[in-house]
Amino acid sequence: MATIKAAILGFGTVGQGIYHIVNEKRAELKAKLGVELEIAKILVRNPNNERVEGTAHLLTDSYEDVLAVEGLQVVFEAIVNEEPAYTYLKKAIEQRCHVVTANKVMFAKHGMELQALAKTKGVHVGYEATVAGGVPVIKTMKNILLVNDVHRIQGILNGTTNYMLTKMRQENWTYDEALAEAQRLGYAEADPFNDVSGQDAFKKLMVLSDLAFGEQPNWDDVEVIGIDTLTATDLEQAKANGLRYRHVAEVEQNEQGDIVGKVAPLLVGPEHPLYPIDDVFNAVAMETNYIGTLTVTGPGAGMYPTASVMVEDYAEIIGKRAGFTVSI
Repeated sequence: MATIKAAILGFGTVGQGIYHIVNEKRAELKAKLGVELEIAKILVRNPNNERVEGTAHLLTDSYEDVLAVEGLQVVFEAIVNEEPAYTYLKKAIEQRCHVVTANKVMFAKHGMELQALAKTKGVHVGYEATVAGGVPVIKTMKNILLVNDVHRIQGILNGTTNYMLTKMRQENWTYDEALAEAQRLGYAEADPFNDVSGQDAFKKLMVLSDLAFGEQPNWDDVEVIGIDTLTATDLEQAKANGLRYRHVAEVEQNEQGDIVGKVAPLLVGPEHPLYPIDDVFNAVAMETNYIGTLTVTGPGAGMYPTASVMVEDYAEIIGKRAGFTVSI
């Protein structure tokens, strides 16, 4: 049985999820793919902190140790910030490793470049997890784009803000009450700025823009408005009128051919595809020329939704059998 060696960069929630899924599904993955995946290294800040029992021998704080793994072929990246993630992935690709990332901050800025580099090296970049956690929007859109043109995308791309707006509407909570509960449940960080300001959704939208249109709007031209502009009174009035506020990220190609985008609260009615999407769920509605509007929805974050789509990206890469040299 052939063995594929992999590394995990970052061992927080998502990184640990990848490790657990790979080990729990080892037999099934081997049976379906005809190869065995071995986690050979895990890059962490503190290798003395064994977060998951039995991983101490895999931990390192040196990326050179990761790249030195004999036969390394896949790198899973679950680091939060743009750097050092970009540098790490670029080096991995240059070493002809396939890479799978969940880093929307980095990928929104460098995704096109990394994919172009990967093409020259005969490897692949998996990035399903950069946009909507467990929602297979990237795979769905890739399939649609084989025949269809996507004219417009509207999405709920942040589960934290969607949860908060849901509770403010259903429970008549204030913004501060909804935020406090989101933080208590682990949906929002101690510093929730990226979520509530719309910056998180904006980065994800740029990834979708690249895929749908082959380019992004000028970042400075994209209006980004957070949900902190809404009050309980706003939501009460909308509810009385049979409407709901959704924090929507949208991008489209206008009649002049320009790519334009916006992230802001949007009032939607029952006929809108994003109207029924509540709690921490994400959804993306794609308007196409042949099949009309297609909406995909699912859990937008968390250990297993995000980690599972990263492992699925790995499985898709293996299935292509493109550029792999496996060790026996």
